[in-house]
Amino acid sequence: MAAHRKPRQRSLAGGTTRTAFTIALAGAASATSFDGAGHAEPQLTPDQVKAKVDKLYQEAEVATDKYNGSKEKAAKTERRLDSLQDEAARRTERLNSERDALGSVAAAQYRDGGLDPALRLMLSSDPDQYLDGAAFAERAGSRQATTVSRVRKELREIEQLRGAAQVELASLKSQQADLRRHKTAVTGKLGEARHLLSRLTAEERARIGADDATTARASRSGSAPHDPGSTTAAPNSRAAAAISYAYEKLGSPYVWGATGPDAFDCSGLTQAAYRSAGISLPRTTYAQIDSGTRVSRSRLQPGDLVFFYSGISHVGLYVGNGQMIHAPNPSAPVRVAPLDEMPFAGATRVV
Repeated sequence: MAAHRKPRQRSLAGGTTRTAFTIALAGAASATSFDGAGHAEPQLTPDQVKAKVDKLYQEAEVATDKYNGSKEKAAKTERRLDSLQDEAARRTERLNSERDALGSVAAAQYRDGGLDPALRLMLSSDPDQYLDGAAFAERAGSRQATTVSRVRKELREIEQLRGAAQVELASLKSQQADLRRHKTAVTGKLGEARHLLSRLTAEERARIGADDATTARASRSGSAPHDPGSTTAAPNSRAAAAISYAYEKLGSPYVWGATGPDAFDCSGLTQAAYRSAGISLPRTTYAQIDSGTRVSRSRLQPGDLVFFYSGISHVGLYVGNGQMIHAPNPSAPVRVAPLDEMPFAGATRVV
């Protein structure tokens, strides 16, 4: 019975466990000591976090602009597709009516036996009456031929409409795929930025201007209501109306893809401001820069649209004295800011 006891194996197993644990510790030590940080995230200073977050926000704005552009295209494509489908339905209904009429004529001819006109004349008890009827039938046949021609034309046009609808549908599906891809890019960048900011204290976030609650309060209390004498006078009533709208929205949150009235992204704010003045602007920054007359920075007037970064991915509304109102990013609401806050790329005068 003693042979069944295995004390040495228990001892060996314990030694194996200890050895494996020692190796694991050594591996962990090498991962942290020799690689610098291993899987642990490096400690960044608040200024380093700000630099990374600013870069992520700028990349997110590029993706947001692409999302907005794809969304606008998809909406137009959907409207065209609906129009094509409606027209095809109307044509099909008309075609069915024509087919019903032809079917009635064909059934009558079948019942009539389709006799040769000369034989009918010979067999008719009243040749004069038959000749009158034959003339009517000839005219009816002519009208029938016209109906057949019209039906054939309707068929061709309906097929063309259906073909065009298929093209639009394929385009819509492609644009919807672009929307999903751009949305994933935006949410990924913004999520990464939120994660970085969450590692800072409230005081550190406030110091680098990334505390949305603090900046919202500052925007509302520091700049609103708008004092017309605090900025250079707008050159016309429409520019003045756009500026007034933007001042009313100070402190509103930045939400990517939003166009108001309670939240905005950068181009959504400028679009809404000019919409309030009766002017329709495109949805994206790269389209808005071409929606008026280009002006140099030295010739800026209140109401001009000001653009930033080499890819034209951010826009604000110039209000005079080197200042603009813009929707910066998710950590900062709509606010007044200096033009020098970002790399200036150009300006456009809408009115």
